[in-house]
Amino acid sequence: MLQLPPAEPGMREDEVDTPALILDLDAFEANLDTMAALLKPTGAKLRAHAKTHKSAVIARLQMQRGAVGQCVQKVGEAEALAQAGINDILVSNEVVEPRKLKRLAALSSIARVQLCADDPAAIPPIEAAAEAAGIRLSVLVEIEVGAKRCGLEPGAPAAELAARIAGSKHLTFGGLQAYYGSAQHKRQPEERRQAIAFAAGCVEQTLDALKTRGLDCPIIGGGGTGTFAHEAASGLWNEIQAGSYAFMDADYARNVEPPPFRQSLFILAQVMSAPKGTGRAVVDVGHKAAPVDSGYPLVAGRPDLAYVGASDEHGVIEAKDGPLPVLGEKLRLVPAHCDPTVDRYDWYVGVRKGRVECLWPVTARGLMT
Repeated sequence: MLQLPPAEPGMREDEVDTPALILDLDAFEANLDTMAALLKPTGAKLRAHAKTHKSAVIARLQMQRGAVGQCVQKVGEAEALAQAGINDILVSNEVVEPRKLKRLAALSSIARVQLCADDPAAIPPIEAAAEAAGIRLSVLVEIEVGAKRCGLEPGAPAAELAARIAGSKHLTFGGLQAYYGSAQHKRQPEERRQAIAFAAGCVEQTLDALKTRGLDCPIIGGGGTGTFAHEAASGLWNEIQAGSYAFMDADYARNVEPPPFRQSLFILAQVMSAPKGTGRAVVDVGHKAAPVDSGYPLVAGRPDLAYVGASDEHGVIEAKDGPLPVLGEKLRLVPAHCDPTVDRYDWYVGVRKGRVECLWPVTARGLMT
């Protein structure tokens, strides 16, 4: 059930109902502009990752600043964005279920859609879906570049799969998916540089194998918020799939030399209990409102306060020094991991200079199929 908006334009931020997903519009817009400016001299294009924001509004704002399209991880996300008018979408993930492939192929009537594969056995059902829809589907070969997740061995095995795709009557070879996800959060700059240097070697090995088969490679996609500068500077990657840059989170802030973006996404919480003598205050943001896979949220602008524990609907705040917040007080929390935080909410509350300016729906919230 779609929740009622927690705010309306014109009200003060401290009047917003809680928990609420707050988007600081000045910081958010600065992040979009910064990424566009950083990528422009490299020649690499942004294919922003919508798994972070799940919003057709934000997708359009990114594309207005030069993004060539959007990435998603799920067919349901692709459907939501395509139905909202986003016309160039890559499912940067494997899709093997025939019903999902049929849904994806059906979107070709309103958008350009692509997907990834890393196994020859995945190709026949993709071909069948494309043939049934009367289209040619573009398929990227995902290669393993160090993340030890999805991806075929680079070099000859990947080129063999690319040739199989290119030889199909119903498919086209779209290029390579070469994303090193876990490199984004390697804490030291040199660790991140080395990780992408390794990934670049995998890409080069695969390009050489493709060349021996006479295959062009239109797209080399990958790169995230933590490493995009390395991929963009390499001269290899031509599509950067960063997503978190628009919002940022507490985990990215832990990187030594964190990405050059501002924190724009917050969870607005309210103190719901502050019993005297306990040394704690309790806010209405617990596990259901803030994921803890990357640790607890931070209290924005209050280094004297720490979020130290959570249950389903409660978050415990303690004071390192100074006074605790009082009953009814509202606090901005910095989520530890922005992507799963967004998926818990139906609305972005856009705030500028302390006032609500806009409300944007989280278009693809909860779409996991």
